[in-house]
Amino acid sequence: MSLIIGGTILLSACESYTADLIFTETLTLPALRPPSTATLTSTMTAAPTITDSPIPTATWVQQGPGQVIVPIILYHRIDISPINSQYYVPPENFERQMQLLRDWEYKTITTEMLANAIRDGANLPPRPIIITFDDGHLDNYTRAFPIMQKYGLTAVVYVVGNYLDTEGYMNAEQVREMAAAGWEVGSHGMSHSALTQLDPQVLRHEVVDSRKTLEEKTGMPVLTFAYPFGMSNASVLDYTYFAGYIAGMGLGPTHNQTTKNLYYLQRREIKGAYDLIAFSSYLPWHGDAVFLPTFTPTPSSTPSRTPVPTGTKNP
Repeated sequence: MSLIIGGTILLSACESYTADLIFTETLTLPALRPPSTATLTSTMTAAPTITDSPIPTATWVQQGPGQVIVPIILYHRIDISPINSQYYVPPENFERQMQLLRDWEYKTITTEMLANAIRDGANLPPRPIIITFDDGHLDNYTRAFPIMQKYGLTAVVYVVGNYLDTEGYMNAEQVREMAAAGWEVGSHGMSHSALTQLDPQVLRHEVVDSRKTLEEKTGMPVLTFAYPFGMSNASVLDYTYFAGYIAGMGLGPTHNQTTKNLYYLQRREIKGAYDLIAFSSYLPWHGDAVFLPTFTPTPSSTPSRTPVPTGTKNP
């Protein structure tokens, strides 16, 4: 079976990027065919009026095959930004977001569970979600990890191979501790390079060798790949499939995950400026609005003197 990948992808991450995928025939592979077409647009919508969705029972429900509804959200840093960067989410904001997920009865699932549901159909929690972190910053371990443990949530940390065990990033022992608590380990390349701009030999090193390196250093399985900057094209997707990953993480505005985008799953980035209302707008199911903040208009100050009638001179 020949792997054919095509389409036009509009991508955005740390910067905006547009890649035209040209239909090519590259690898002969024995298993699942990655997506043949994908049209992705990353947009931010205004926060809607929150309408409660009925809280489901705890019974897991069948989703797939073909299409499943699973929101995937993306973080980078959980810390106070020294330069007001959008990629830093303050810890107190992050905790409110995780608490809302718990209060609205979201359950984190693994990427393997999602891929199985897309391919073959599978039982999933009534409100499944995947939470991801890109780059492997140390604050993912020191700040995000304990907060998520508090609310019974897990995530996928996408580690850059050359960043592991370096200053400001997690080390292998910390990654193993998180994995023992239910977290997943994924690859984010060897050097966080824009993969679409690399020659084939370097591209293979970034996609294929990064998986081997991370598995050797951490002792954990590495099943999925997150494209740096969300950038991908036919060659990048070919190598992602060839390397043995079961899925790839991209960017996009929808919660619908399908066979067509199994190797470019739709993720929505949570930015530092988002309040809880904006965060909730990224979720497909809403719970009781009592868990959201209320806004009371601040009354204007009382005039210190009687207003002057129109047409008279000021006293």
